[in-house]
Amino acid sequence: MSTPSRKSPPKGARPEGEHEVKGLAFRDEGQSEPEAPPPPVARKDPPRITWKKLTFLPVFLILVLVITWLWFRNADLDTISENAISGGKVWKALRQHISLTVISTFFVLIIAIPLGILLTRKMFRKATPFALAIANMGQATPAIGLLALLVIWLGIGEKSALIGIIIYAILPVLSNTIAGLKANDPTLLEAAKGIGMSPMGVLRKVELPLAVPLILAGVRTALVLNVGTATLATFGGGGGLGVLITTGITNQRMPVLMLGSILTIALALLVDWLASLAELLLRPRGLEVRS
Repeated sequence: MSTPSRKSPPKGARPEGEHEVKGLAFRDEGQSEPEAPPPPVARKDPPRITWKKLTFLPVFLILVLVITWLWFRNADLDTISENAISGGKVWKALRQHISLTVISTFFVLIIAIPLGILLTRKMFRKATPFALAIANMGQATPAIGLLALLVIWLGIGEKSALIGIIIYAILPVLSNTIAGLKANDPTLLEAAKGIGMSPMGVLRKVELPLAVPLILAGVRTALVLNVGTATLATFGGGGGLGVLITTGITNQRMPVLMLGSILTIALALLVDWLASLAELLLRPRGLEVRS
């Protein structure tokens, strides 16, 4: 025997227990309104930086530097090798190398990012291929040749080395800034203008936050390039860890060459690690992909 099917209430009918009096809805005593669904549980955002990301590379670099120090402590160095690393020359070269990297990166950022923003504006878009071609020429030129030309023009010193490093590292930041701003969805920009944002407000609150990942990737590339290019500053009188490398090569002293090379590699890895942390921390939350 089949059970009778429950009939659906007629269209416009009120829920059971509720009546209408003079256009107002009343509910019988003892009748409670249906329970509201529970509020959605807020999902906790996963940490941007895991403990592995935070500790693996520093521990590895510390281990490499400790092994290098123990090897040098027990190595049989001749007079030339001892003179090359004695008297605080290693720390001086390391400080010079870090100074060259930081100063050159600072000037790359204040030149390339504003220029990239300017070249994406309607008034200056036609100049974009020309600017990129010049930046590409700067990086395509061999670094040692570019430094030699600057030394002939400006003379030997840190100034020539810095200008050469800056010219060599502008392209990745400039091209990534232009690519990041051009990749923005035009409908989002039109919507921002539609709610009354000024062009500067659209750039500051919409365009730049969306382009941050690509810009930071270009900055990270420029940092690593600057660490490597700064080793050539020694040929222009700029100092740096390149002094140890060239001393080891010209005098055929492997310990000095190894020390300069290991410190340069360790510095490049450390800078890349710090840039990767900054890339994770500065990326807007809204652009993160959740599983």
